[in-house]
Amino acid sequence: MTLAAAPTASAQLPNHVLEDIASGAVERELHRVLPFEPVRQLDRHGFGALRVPEAFGGPGLSIEELIVDVIRLAQADSNIAHLYRGHFGFVESLRFQPEEIQQTWYPRVLAGTTVGNASTEKGGNELGTLNTKLTTAADGTWRLNGEKFYSTGTIFSDYTRVSASQEEGIEGRRFAVVPTDGEGVTVHDDWDGFGQKLTGTGTTVLNDAPVESLGILRRVHGSHEAVHEAAFFQLYLLAVQVGIAHAAVRDAAETLRRRTRTFNTSASGAAFKQDPLIQQIVGKMAAKAYAAQAIVAETARAHDRALEAGFAAGTWNPEFSGELPEGVYESELAVEKAQITVPELVLSITQELFDTAGASAVLRTKALDRHWRNARTIATHNPIVFRARSVGDYEINGTLPEGLNAIGDAKSEESR
Repeated sequence: MTLAAAPTASAQLPNHVLEDIASGAVERELHRVLPFEPVRQLDRHGFGALRVPEAFGGPGLSIEELIVDVIRLAQADSNIAHLYRGHFGFVESLRFQPEEIQQTWYPRVLAGTTVGNASTEKGGNELGTLNTKLTTAADGTWRLNGEKFYSTGTIFSDYTRVSASQEEGIEGRRFAVVPTDGEGVTVHDDWDGFGQKLTGTGTTVLNDAPVESLGILRRVHGSHEAVHEAAFFQLYLLAVQVGIAHAAVRDAAETLRRRTRTFNTSASGAAFKQDPLIQQIVGKMAAKAYAAQAIVAETARAHDRALEAGFAAGTWNPEFSGELPEGVYESELAVEKAQITVPELVLSITQELFDTAGASAVLRTKALDRHWRNARTIATHNPIVFRARSVGDYEINGTLPEGLNAIGDAKSEESR
């Protein structure tokens, strides 16, 4: 695959880029236009390289700094912010990989290469197992076969990272990174959800797809990498939700500024923008968005602290085999608490939006409903009740939480 000239990665996305993206969000939503051009624009500005360490020539942003930009991007268009989730998860995983893999992939990311996500299978795999297989062909090359659903971002990306089991007696999961336009790789835009419609969350089919040797990444269950990435993936979704909250507040305020019609049942008879009851609703929406962002910002700082705690003990080394410092788990604990609180705040904001403008707010051409649909869709990614149970177990019994790392069919009674 030919690499483009290296883009310039800055510590903050330029306002004019975000304004361009926001200006087309409603049109894309109404006509289901996949955001290929906005993605190319972001890639040119080096958005995907923000977490490449300074030692490898990158900006080396902290997780907190990245999350601020993700929130800003999600406010412009939550679909576009969301579709980079797999890419940033991949970049995070590189911190724990052998040097030869880092030396291969960090320069590609700095050159604008992006990597999508293809981990989850739609069904037929028992929890803890994968039907997608990584095998060695007769000619000695690695080959990948299987089918993945929820391949968010893959259709926009140069590569996709595929979770797979490995035959030949080798235990554990592997990740295989394959080019999306490569032999044996087919990407379908068949996501049928009512929200986040433009994230490319569809099916990826792998038919004897070749995998380069430095495209095979090991994942050790219970390692710092596994703990960190599981928590990071959830933090990223929470950041997208906060962006949606800010967008809902923005659209409520803009709608009210333009509105001239009112009701005889209004206490004041004034324009909506001057009505104290309507102002109160928007004020509560803004306060909830502020609270949601504060929670996510502190959760991001917890991720930075957890990384520092682990790396001080040497967990960055692929050969590390010691016990993880307890501080490593701060990221998972923080994100689980945030998952219990932030979605509720955001969903209430997106619902209250419709209390500010009456029936005209539901006109399809305004697409204000996209905020609730998108927030509701993201909130379903992981059952919140499981997070609440986990946090309760920790508070009562001191049980360290386990991040989400496997999805599949429930095990039968016989196999438990």
